[in-house]
Amino acid sequence: MWSPAPLCALGRRRPGPSAPLQPLTRLLRREYREKTPIRLLHGEYREYRELLLSGQGWGRTQPLPPRRFVSDKPKSRRHPKTFPVLDGRVPAVYRHVFEENLRNSEAVIKRYSELLEKVKKGGGENAILRHTRRNKKLFVRERLRLLLDQEDFLELSPLAGLDMPYGDVPAAGCLTGIGRICGIWCVFIASDATVKGGTIYPIGVKKQLRAQEIAMENRLLSVHLVDSGGAFLPLQSELFPDKLHGGRIFYNEAIMSAMGLPQVAVVCGSCVAGGAYIPTMAEESVIIDKIGTLFLAGPPLVKAATGEDVSPEDLGGARLHSQVSGCSDHFAPSEEEAYVCIRNVVSALNCHPVPEWDREPDSPLYSPEELLGLAPLDYSCTLPVKLILSRLVDGSRFQEFKATYGTTLVTGFGHVEGHLVGMVANNGELAHDAALKGSHFVQLCGQRGIPILFLQNTAPQPAGPASISECGRSFSPNFLFLWPNARVALVDSRHFPTVPPAGDWAGGELELKQLQAKLEEESSAFYSSSRLWDDGIILPQDTRKVIAQCLEIMEQKKFQAVSPHPHPIIRM
Repeated sequence: MWSPAPLCALGRRRPGPSAPLQPLTRLLRREYREKTPIRLLHGEYREYRELLLSGQGWGRTQPLPPRRFVSDKPKSRRHPKTFPVLDGRVPAVYRHVFEENLRNSEAVIKRYSELLEKVKKGGGENAILRHTRRNKKLFVRERLRLLLDQEDFLELSPLAGLDMPYGDVPAAGCLTGIGRICGIWCVFIASDATVKGGTIYPIGVKKQLRAQEIAMENRLLSVHLVDSGGAFLPLQSELFPDKLHGGRIFYNEAIMSAMGLPQVAVVCGSCVAGGAYIPTMAEESVIIDKIGTLFLAGPPLVKAATGEDVSPEDLGGARLHSQVSGCSDHFAPSEEEAYVCIRNVVSALNCHPVPEWDREPDSPLYSPEELLGLAPLDYSCTLPVKLILSRLVDGSRFQEFKATYGTTLVTGFGHVEGHLVGMVANNGELAHDAALKGSHFVQLCGQRGIPILFLQNTAPQPAGPASISECGRSFSPNFLFLWPNARVALVDSRHFPTVPPAGDWAGGELELKQLQAKLEEESSAFYSSSRLWDDGIILPQDTRKVIAQCLEIMEQKKFQAVSPHPHPIIRM
């Protein structure tokens, strides 16, 4: 995860004691409440957090600096290889714990892989066949293959929407993530019309809002692939009327435009009701012939209201909007040509990619596959956190800060694929001295403009806000990921009493067991990720790669600053 400096926390999040956390909590709380600029990477400042948190109008964007680009010439990023080397060997005394953790990791990764395969099928094989053969459309993952550069992209919250109270909504009905287009990191939001007919569920609204938040925090341009039937009306009370419901998507579009963050769209299917607002509020949009339609109310509603029979193409087809209404800027005869067109649009946005640095990073001295044995089955199976750090940082080199003070929290500096990063990692129950040490270290990183990676593994007893104060979700980290073994809860269900306590407890043993089972289910990483309490589950052995991707994504904002527009682009 990432936060003010920006910060990052990933790994296991568990509850911990409350009293020792005051120094660290006060620090993070102060940084978010004060309206003074917050120090960012390489000395850059951001004052627009007031704007995002206050809900004020476009006028708040005026103090922002003009968009400009600094030199994009590649520079040497070789860092001195003088940091001490961590001893990452697993002591023989811990071998049985390592093996127990390994067996648990294999089991939870198996479940994760099964869920991921389920999600990749969208609405199912029959829905995909209808979408591709009858409707002559490309499946959403094929669309992304044509849109993005030929390299890996970072998909966000792929398990969102599973096992919800209203049923499964695979991937929340839309794919979101960050990938490169013409070398430029972009946030993408792509509708999957094979899921629930392309209608938007409450979890889908939440996922799109999170993608927009990431775009604003990291100053990334956005690309929308819209193929939506509008809101799922039976759940309209959960996705329409409130402040952070569907209307916030359009509000964010306006704010991002005023911030100078480009947004472009492809109408690659039906865009009905709220779905029609997204491409018409974008800076540039492409509509695809025969399959792209754009209207607030479709032919059936027109028939009901006026008695008039009208075809989708005549009401809001590609030729109408590119030749008559002007709602679309580009007409594409086919999907393939649409993604070529939108890539050309991105290349004309005057955005520069991150230069190719001469980093030449060293790999860790220890295998990342061994992280499977270091991911704890539960808190009692925790091994020294430096064993994890030695498998994440370049050359297993780590410059520790206050090594002999507050030893239940490890703080220090390392490099991840050449990026300098501060690290805050739990190494036992967080005591007052450890919290004070963490507070001091966070301030140092803020002063120096160094991103911070939090590795959370907090003690289960007593219950407390340790994981929150270590840049939990409520502190708005730039990114937050979980390992599949992670448990997220205020109390650990495994420490929950199953015998009724003495006193005024009115329930019986059965009620306690039911409550324990409920807590057990709700604290799993899969439950968390399906509800978008995080940005996705990542495999332990992929952690270094994901951290490096996030650091590079965040680095792109150094090469542009937002423009002080008094208002967004208004197309109508």
